[in-house]
Amino acid sequence: MSTAERDTIAEASVETPVENSTTNRKQPFPQGFLDTISSGWAERPETLPAPRAQAPYAAKRRAAVSAAFPGKRLIIPAGSLKQRSNDTDYVFRAHSAFAHLTGWAADSEPDSVLVFEPTDSGHDITLHFRERADRTTTEFYADATVGEFWIGPRPSLAGVAADLAIETAHLDDFSSVEAELVLDEDDDLTRVVSELRLVKDEFEIEEMRRAVDITAQGFDDIIRALPEAVAHSRGERVVEGVFHRRAREDGNGEGYDTIAASGPHACYLHWTRNDGTVVPGDLILVDAGVEADSLYTADITRTLPVSGTFTEVQRRVYEAVREAADAAFAAARIGVRFREVHEAAMKVIAARVAEWGLLPVTAQEALDADAGGHHRRYMVHGTSHHLGIDVHDCAQARREMYYDGILAPGMVFTIEPGLYFQIDDLTVPAEYRGIGVRIEDDILMTEDGPVNLSAGIPRSADEVEAWIARVQS
Repeated sequence: MSTAERDTIAEASVETPVENSTTNRKQPFPQGFLDTISSGWAERPETLPAPRAQAPYAAKRRAAVSAAFPGKRLIIPAGSLKQRSNDTDYVFRAHSAFAHLTGWAADSEPDSVLVFEPTDSGHDITLHFRERADRTTTEFYADATVGEFWIGPRPSLAGVAADLAIETAHLDDFSSVEAELVLDEDDDLTRVVSELRLVKDEFEIEEMRRAVDITAQGFDDIIRALPEAVAHSRGERVVEGVFHRRAREDGNGEGYDTIAASGPHACYLHWTRNDGTVVPGDLILVDAGVEADSLYTADITRTLPVSGTFTEVQRRVYEAVREAADAAFAAARIGVRFREVHEAAMKVIAARVAEWGLLPVTAQEALDADAGGHHRRYMVHGTSHHLGIDVHDCAQARREMYYDGILAPGMVFTIEPGLYFQIDDLTVPAEYRGIGVRIEDDILMTEDGPVNLSAGIPRSADEVEAWIARVQS
C-alpha cells in the first residue's frame, strides 16, 4: 500500500466532521470500529535476539568518538523521512554516521537519535527511538507514518537493546535543548565521524566483499538482458531495471543511481536519465553498485560492447583506460599519498591521447600542474575516492587525511579512470566521437599491498568479449 493510499487515515473521533480535516480524503472512524479495534489481538511474546555481528565493532567506534570529545554532549541523529511529493516519502535511509556508530542499518527507525551524555569516565550512550505503540492507543491505527496497522511491526526498546548491545530509551525521553555538539551542525564532530571511516574494520571489509559479489551477479544479469535492451525503445531503462531487481532481491538496493549510458550517453559522467536506446555496435557504460543490508555499497563500472565485440577504435580506447587503471593499481602502496594513485593514471591518459594526436602540446607539457591539463578535457574527474557506507565515503575528512592522506591497511577506495569523447567534440577525429569508456574497481589496501575486490568481474577487452559470449550462450 502506498503512502498516498495510507493517507486515507480517518479522524480519531466520530465527532470530528470531515469538513474540518486538512485533507479531503480523510473520513471519520465509526463508533463500532473505535469500540473494537483495540481488542481481539493475540499476544506478541518477544524473544530477545543475540547481538548482531556488527555490534562489537559499532561499540569500538562509539568509544573512539567518546574519546575525541571528553566532557561534551553529542547528538547523532538518524534523520527523518523526506518528502518525495505531496503525501509520499522517499524510502528511509539512516544517516551514514548514525548507522556506522549504532550498527542499525537498513532496519533503522526514522527520527532516532544517538546521544552521548558526558560522565567523569567518558560518556553514557543511549539510543532513543519511537517504540511501537500499544494497540490500545490511537497511534496504532490512526497514524499512517508510524502506526503498525499501516507500516507493519516496529521494534521494541528491549529488542533493539539486545540486538545492538546498546542502551535504549523512548524518543519522548530525549531533549536536544542542552546539546553541545550536533552532527552536521558542528564541523569538528562531522569531521571526526567521517575520518573514523577512513580505515575499515573486519566487519566492514566483509560487507564490502558481499556488496561487490552481489554487484558482480548484477552485471551478469545485465549481459543476459542486452538483447532485450536492444529491442526496447528505452533500452537503458531495461539495464537499470535488471540491476535494480538484483540489488533489491539480494541487498538493500542500489548504493547510488545506476548509470546505464549507451552510445554517446557514455560520455556524460553522471548520466542517470537512462532513457536512451541500446544500439548494436555501440558501447554501453554501466556504473552500478549494490548496497548491502548493512548499507555498505560497491561502486563498479564496466563498459560493454553491445554486439559482444569491440571495434578497432573502441578497443584502442578501452585498452588505454585499462592501462591507466593498472598503472593506478600499481601505484597504490602502503605509505604513498592517495593522490599519487590519480597521478599514475593521468600519466597514461596524457600519453595515449598525445600519441593519438589529440593534444596541442606534448604529454609532459599537459601534465604540468600549472600550465597543463589539456588531457583533462577527455577525463575531467578524479581517479579514486574512498568507498564504504557511503559511495563517496569519508567526504568530510580533512584534505590532509583524504586527498593528501597516506594509504594504510584497511582503506577501501575506487580506481576508475576513463576516456570520454563527446559526440560534438571537434578536437577529436570523427571515429572517436561518441565513445565513452570507464573501468572502475573497488580496492582494499592490505599489509601486502592492494587487493582488487572486483577482480572477478572481467576487465580486459578480450576478457569482456569472452564474458559476454559465455553469459549469453
